[in-house]
Amino acid sequence: MSFGAPDNPYGQPQNPPPGYGHPQQGQPPYPQQGQPPYPQAPGGVPQQGYGYPQPGQPGYGYPDPNQAGYGYPQGQPGYGYPAGPGPRVASMGRRFGARAIDGAAFFVIYVVLGFAGVAGSVGAAKDCDPNAVDYQTCMDNAGSDIAAKFGAVIGILAVVGLLYEWLMTGLVGGTLGKLAVGIRVVKADTGQKPGLGASFIRWIIPLVGGIVCGIGQLVVYLSPFWDKSGRQQGWHDKAASTMVIQH
Repeated sequence: MSFGAPDNPYGQPQNPPPGYGHPQQGQPPYPQQGQPPYPQAPGGVPQQGYGYPQPGQPGYGYPDPNQAGYGYPQGQPGYGYPAGPGPRVASMGRRFGARAIDGAAFFVIYVVLGFAGVAGSVGAAKDCDPNAVDYQTCMDNAGSDIAAKFGAVIGILAVVGLLYEWLMTGLVGGTLGKLAVGIRVVKADTGQKPGLGASFIRWIIPLVGGIVCGIGQLVVYLSPFWDKSGRQQGWHDKAASTMVIQH
């Protein structure tokens, strides 16, 4: 007795319909030698949708450098600024407050050094005997000694002021007065500390203005009011490519 095979027994594959991984009758199962493995558009360019990026488009897995978010800041001044709409420009009130704090500190130092330097010369002048023949000579010598010591004090303060303003701004980003009111000087294009070169330029321009024009130093410090860039950069800031921000 023979049993016939079922019409569609389970586990036996049927002839698959076209398009499911088996080539049609008369078609090669794989691309022929010398032919591309994927359909080609006119001109030999792969058609869209087969895993190849189209001409002029970024590839898969490679970010488009023109898009934001791939390490290239878009429309931001530089890499040193915090994320957000941009740095906050320091107000002129804070900037003048910082100058006032630094000026008061230097005034105290000047007074202390001045009195300490001339105390001995003033004592020598008091010891001059008005009835002595050389009284005038004694007073002249005491006066010359006082002037020399005052000149030395001024020279010392000038050097200290140079080193203080120059080094503090270049290496730290601001003097003690600026740090106390919450502002600092940065490079306008990167947001980093100015460095010694830019800091020296920023310091020397107001000094030269004061020597040449008398009130030129004050004019330089007021020049941020006339800046049209929105950064309130003074002439010394523009020359040094710096700006003052609030942090």
